[in-house]
Amino acid sequence: MASVELRDVRKAFGSVEIIHNLNLAVSDGEFLTLVGPSGCGKSTLLRMIAGLEGVSDGDVLIGGQRVNQLNPRERNISMVFQSYALYPHMTVRQNMNFNLELARVPKHEAAAKVTAAAQLLEISDLLDRRPAQLSGGQRQRVAMGRAIVRNPDVFLFDEPLSNLDAKLRVQMRAEIKELHQKVGTTAIYVTHDQIEAMTLSDRIVVLNRGRVEQIGTPLELYRRPANTFVAAFIGSPSMNLLDAVVAPGRDGPRALIDGGTSVRLPSGLPVTEGEAITLGLRPEHVVPGSDGDVIAGDAKLVEPTGALTHVVFQVGRQKITSMVDGDVQVKEGEPFQAAIRPDAVHVFERASGSRLD
Repeated sequence: MASVELRDVRKAFGSVEIIHNLNLAVSDGEFLTLVGPSGCGKSTLLRMIAGLEGVSDGDVLIGGQRVNQLNPRERNISMVFQSYALYPHMTVRQNMNFNLELARVPKHEAAAKVTAAAQLLEISDLLDRRPAQLSGGQRQRVAMGRAIVRNPDVFLFDEPLSNLDAKLRVQMRAEIKELHQKVGTTAIYVTHDQIEAMTLSDRIVVLNRGRVEQIGTPLELYRRPANTFVAAFIGSPSMNLLDAVVAPGRDGPRALIDGGTSVRLPSGLPVTEGEAITLGLRPEHVVPGSDGDVIAGDAKLVEPTGALTHVVFQVGRQKITSMVDGDVQVKEGEPFQAAIRPDAVHVFERASGSRLD
C-alpha cells in the first residue's frame, strides 16, 4: 500500500489546458473517488497517476517517491478499465497470470497468487474459460483478479461498472467495496455516477473543467456543498436551486421566491435585505406537512419509483422537486404543498454560486 500525492499538477494538450494546477493527497489505504461531468478531466487525471499520460507540469508522488519519469510498470499500480481489457484468446487463468509472467514471478508463486485471487473473487470455477464465455460481471471480476495478483501499491479504477446493467452495477459496487475492505490497498476510482461515489468512497473529489470544486466525505459533500455546482451534482434527484431575494420577516431574514412565497433562512447568515441569493432545497426535505414554511403550487409531473414518488410542482416561474412516500396520492394538475424547515435550507451567493454560512 502507498499514499498518492499530486503537487501543482497541470495537463495541457497544446494550448488547451485540461488540468489546472491541481493539488491532492490520498492517504495510504484510502478509497478516493473522482467525480464530475464528462470532460471534466477525471480520467485524464487517473491516467497521469498511472503513467499513461505525461504531466505537463507539477509532480506525481506514490509512496513519497516522485514517479513522473517512471513508466506504468515501474509505478507498481494496477488499473481496472471500463472495457475489461482481457485477452480474448487466453483463459481466465492465463489472463490473470499474464503480468506475473512478464514480471518473471516463479511459476509456483504465480499459480498460488492466481488461486488466492480467484477464491477471493469467487471465480475459481471460471479459470479455464475464455472471456467470450463469461458474463459482463464475471469479466469485471477477472479484470479485478488480474489487478489483485500483482499486489500493487495502488488500485486505479476507470469507470469499471459503466458497461453493466443497473442490477449488476449495484452488485459489483458492493463487491468492490467488500474487496477494498479485505485487501486495504489504496484505491482511486473514477466515475460520473454520484451514487457510486457516495456508496464506495472514504472521500470524494468533485471536479469541474479540470479544477477541484470540493473534497470531502460523502456526507460532508451532501450536507454542506461548497457551491451550487457541487449541490446540483451530489444527490439524486438533484438539489432544487431557486432564485430568491432576501426579505425581512418577523422571525428573521427570509428568502422570497416567485408568487410571494417565502422561506425562513437559517439564523446567522451574512445576508442583507434585497440581496439576490440562490436557495437550495433537497427534494427529500421538501415534504408534505406543517413542520416549517409551506410552499404550494400545482403538480406538473408525478413519477412513482416504488417506495418513493417524485413530484415536480410549479411555484411561480420555478419548478420544485419533492420526494414523498410512495403511498401518498398525488395527481398531475392538482394542488400540492410541502413544508420546509429552516435547518434544511441551503443558501448560496447568486453571482459566484458559493455557499453562504
